[in-house]
Amino acid sequence: MDWTKLAEKVIEGYVIREEEAKEILTVSDHEVLALVHGAYQIRRHFYGKKVKLNLIINAKSGLCPEDCGYCAQSIKAATKIDRYPLVSKQTIVEGAKEAKKNKIGTYCIVMSGRRPTNREVDAVIAAVEEIKRDVEPLKICACLGLVTEEQAFKLKAAGVDRFNHNINTSANHHPNITTTHCYEDRVNTIENVKKAGISPCSGVICGMGETDNDIIDMAFALKDLDADSIPVNFLHPVKGTKLENMDELTPIRCLKILSLFRFINPTKEIRIAGGREYHLRSLQNLGLFIANSIFIGDYLTTDGQDAKEDYQLIEDLGFEIEENPFETEGQQFTLYHS
Repeated sequence: MDWTKLAEKVIEGYVIREEEAKEILTVSDHEVLALVHGAYQIRRHFYGKKVKLNLIINAKSGLCPEDCGYCAQSIKAATKIDRYPLVSKQTIVEGAKEAKKNKIGTYCIVMSGRRPTNREVDAVIAAVEEIKRDVEPLKICACLGLVTEEQAFKLKAAGVDRFNHNINTSANHHPNITTTHCYEDRVNTIENVKKAGISPCSGVICGMGETDNDIIDMAFALKDLDADSIPVNFLHPVKGTKLENMDELTPIRCLKILSLFRFINPTKEIRIAGGREYHLRSLQNLGLFIANSIFIGDYLTTDGQDAKEDYQLIEDLGFEIEENPFETEGQQFTLYHS
């Protein structure tokens, strides 16, 4: 496959075929640099040298009733993590101020649990309203679980810019990962936030025993959902979870997966999310030639690397931090719907 020519076609609007998607995932390892170069052509065309930075606050941790096999916060998991209810408004606001100081573009308020109560939604709204008043131009992403259309409209009115709810895996593989909710529940939440005019963020976790066909299905499903931002997580197995012994990824495999998502979703924000440091390791720099977004700092229940290393990585690659991630000047597409 001539990845440069395929990238040029994608930039012009071509949607790759399933056979081409399979070739991306099965390309021989010695051709991976050529594949990455093709993916970089697409990334460079739509995003130039910009890198979007995101920061998570784990605003409510543990005690989740769901049985997701990857998750350390499930009550089914025998894990040693911090467990606490929704933190105070002041804690959320202070986190936002710290994010702005560190050139973070999007601040992600994340809660454990199946769905938020109306009281929890109101508490998040109070924090968001204060952040929007005092910490502009920071953008807010909420990740609160399954939400109703009514809750989505309330979050939009408060100033929430984006809502994250991952599909996590393919519809086919979903029952192997969790049994307490269905794939359609996740899709419905994304549709609810889209109706409210909130920018939809939805991604995946790779390395959970899925097949190549499952990964391809995920990438095309997110294209159909029109997710503005696609976080690609690589399973970081945690002792005590159902998938604690699942450790099947290599750095090269991760680069192929990232390339697939870039070729199928060329205009979208592709974020290297959880598991970046654990799986990409010394090839993190190559990952940023494909993706245009990362998390800074720690994840929900696993550690990230020191933020100074990420800033140095971006500088060494000749990339630039995009401090206002909701506006991309000079581009030929509209990144956000809201």
